[in-house]
Amino acid sequence: MVMERFHGEDVDGLSYSVTDYIRSCEERIVSTKKFVKLLLFLKESSFCDFFTARLCVIIMDMDTGYRPRLPSGGAIFVTLPDMFYVLEIIFGGLVWTLVASTFIEPHNPQAWVMTVSLFCFCTTLIWMFIFACGTHNNSRGWAAADVFYHFVATVLYLSAAVPLAKVTIDMGDIVSRNTTQDKYYKMDISASVFAYIATLLYFVHAVFSAVRWKTF
Repeated sequence: MVMERFHGEDVDGLSYSVTDYIRSCEERIVSTKKFVKLLLFLKESSFCDFFTARLCVIIMDMDTGYRPRLPSGGAIFVTLPDMFYVLEIIFGGLVWTLVASTFIEPHNPQAWVMTVSLFCFCTTLIWMFIFACGTHNNSRGWAAADVFYHFVATVLYLSAAVPLAKVTIDMGDIVSRNTTQDKYYKMDISASVFAYIATLLYFVHAVFSAVRWKTF
């Protein structure tokens, strides 16, 4: 009688809506139980580490419909994938520092490597400060922008790491005949390694950012 008073003759429609809601709640409860079992399994196995646990949390968020928050303040240093900011800055800084120490020889493609590494270094530093200050306001747009930037940075770093490695290999032949360039050769080797590490960091960051963005 109460339902008829407020909803007229649409009692069947209301019943279907309530039934769908109850089923949705049951599905979320089942998803949570599965997640708890997965965490218990990881706790007892040798595969349990911080990154695996964080990935499970993100997956559960997508499964249950929970909307995460973009971190701010000191939380960016303990939240995946934002904790990669510091590593990206460190390894990116090492790349342009080492390349600059070789007097940017040869200019092509070393100048491109310098451009990419400096651009990503400065942009990532600014991006980290934006998140630390909470300027993003937990916006879906900022979550999407985070994915876009790190995807672009991955492509740029890969386009710089490959020619840098090629130059380093070619320099190895010169060093075998002229040992005076040995110091610069070793610097280029280190820069190549750090460039690929930075590329991997930006790629992983982009993947986890994409997963987080899909939950918004």
